[in-house]
Amino acid sequence: MNVLLHICCAVCASACVEKLRQEGHRVCGFFYNPNIHPPGEYLKRLHETEEVARKEGFSLIIGDYNVHNWSVRTTGLEDEAEGGKRCLECFGLRLENTARLAREKGFDAFTTTLTISPHKNSQAINEIGRNISDELFLVRDFKKKDGFKRAQELARKYSLYHQNYCGCIYSLNERQKNGRIQKSTCSLRTKSPAS
Repeated sequence: MNVLLHICCAVCASACVEKLRQEGHRVCGFFYNPNIHPPGEYLKRLHETEEVARKEGFSLIIGDYNVHNWSVRTTGLEDEAEGGKRCLECFGLRLENTARLAREKGFDAFTTTLTISPHKNSQAINEIGRNISDELFLVRDFKKKDGFKRAQELARKYSLYHQNYCGCIYSLNERQKNGRIQKSTCSLRTKSPAS
């Protein structure tokens, strides 16, 4: 099958692409992450993903960095805990856009790297994907069979940048509050990083 793979970051992409290819699929990546904050972090993760695509030899489509759409989608959920309703809305937004692109470009299926993380609920992510498009969504739990371990191995092989928070301003603030990373002086922007 010709599969459109939503990619959250380079570290997660490498092992997921490898697994899908082992299953006999052709893979095209889709980097769509309007949740990532600040814009410099977005650009860093995008650059790393472009490098993995080049090294692994797969095509990569880059989605819009529209923080405003993400902010609207998650309004009222600012105080949700990591992994709660806000995250589910974020996953939904990204998978809806992946499904739309998959239909527009004639892909046989779409799936996401999000299920490789041991910090994310694969069952919930797969349910969101099936609800969006049961006929197109490829259910996977990429963390199974040492998938996350393989992602770490490939990250070391390619010397990939490994982020220390999920991506959004709320996960960043939570990490800072818990003293896991230094405070950022950046604020939420709604324009493209190129603007």
